[in-house]
Parts: sequence; C-alpha cells; structure tokens
Amino acid sequence: MPAQVHTLPTPHRQTPTVEPDRGDWGALRAELHSRCADQDLATLWAELAAGERRALMASARLVERDPRLAIHDLSKASRDALRAAIHRMSQYAGQLRDGLNGHRPHKSRELAAHARQALAEGNTEAALHWLAIIERGVA
Repeated sequence: MPAQVHTLPTPHRQTPTVEPDRGDWGALRAELHSRCADQDLATLWAELAAGERRALMASARLVERDPRLAIHDLSKASRDALRAAIHRMSQYAGQLRDGLNGHRPHKSRELAAHARQALAEGNTEAALHWLAIIERGVA
C-alpha cells in the first residue's frame, strides 16, 4: 500500500521589525547605534591631546580630571557631560569664526546682483551666465 505524503505546517516567518537597508537608512541607523554606544566620542577622545582632554573635562565640570582615562572608563553621565561640552565649544568656535568673517553675506548674493543688473539691461545671455554660476555652486 503506497504511503501518502502530507506537508507539515511550517511556522510563518515574521518580517523583521527593521527592514533591510533601504538607501542610506541603514547607514544612518548604524551611525545612531554607534553614537548611542559613544563610539564617535571615543574616536574623538583618542585624537585629543592630554591638555585638550583636560580642558574638555574642566568645561564639562567632571570630578574625574585624569586625561589618561579611556572614554569607556567614565560613567554615562560623564560621557553625556563631555558631549554637551563639545557641543557648546563647537557653537562658540562657530560664533567666533562668524565674527571674524564680519558676518559677510553669502557669495551668491553678489552673483545674483550681477544677474539682476544684466536682466535690467535686457542682457539675458549675461543673466543666464550668472545664474549658471550660482546653480553650479561655484560661489
């Protein structure tokens, strides 16, 4: 008597909660995970000189002031304080740089003025030239 073959029910595979990499989303997700693990802070910390580390620790008002400490030897609260201090210092450096540049308008404004002048004169060829420079991002 021939045996009958029956297929066994297989458990339905549940789709993963995070879909496979779609464009740059996977890279962004990996960056966020590394940031949560303070890997970006560890990389920056490794590149700093002892004096820079000491200044950063003072700015973060840390109790630990030994610049030889590895970033993962610090508590999570200390690492968060360091990250905040870096952010404050970066903003301050940006403000200083802007102040030294004299708050000049963007270079494309001058090119746009040339394009407007060419349009006012009826010279569309020159206006298109100036607009093409702006679009290429040369300025």
